[in-house]
Amino acid sequence: MPVPAATALPVTWAPRRNRVVLYALCAVMVVLFSVLAVVLPESWQFNDRAMMVGSGLLFAAVGVMLARPQVVADEAGLTVVNFVRSRRLSWAEVVRVNFRAGDPWVVLDLADGTALAAVGIQPGGGRAQAIAAARALRDLVEQRGAGEQRP
Repeated sequence: MPVPAATALPVTWAPRRNRVVLYALCAVMVVLFSVLAVVLPESWQFNDRAMMVGSGLLFAAVGVMLARPQVVADEAGLTVVNFVRSRRLSWAEVVRVNFRAGDPWVVLDLADGTALAAVGIQPGGGRAQAIAAARALRDLVEQRGAGEQRP
């Protein structure tokens, strides 16, 4: 089933609900820890208060890192952004898109025999939405990538 001609590249898939929740929690953590630093008893020193704010910022940084995942498809290939790393792939490098029942996210089988998790497409934002995204990505791979070159 080919991707409809109306599908314009670039296309970005990201778990938007997760991002909204994580960004809100990050803001709450920074505000909460900052307020706690201000209302601590006078026996707490400046260093303790600074570390309290620093802890809120550290927790927020982890939340922002957890909100990073996305998959971007453009004319040249895919950019897979996971929690810590991102990887640029040409269409020919992606052999297959896998999203089996129970999988936490899409897994890309690559031409070099390895697999790459594409955490940006996951059922956290809704199972039906994730399945539709995985199908659209699969169709793009079949149209543009190694899928065309198979006998």
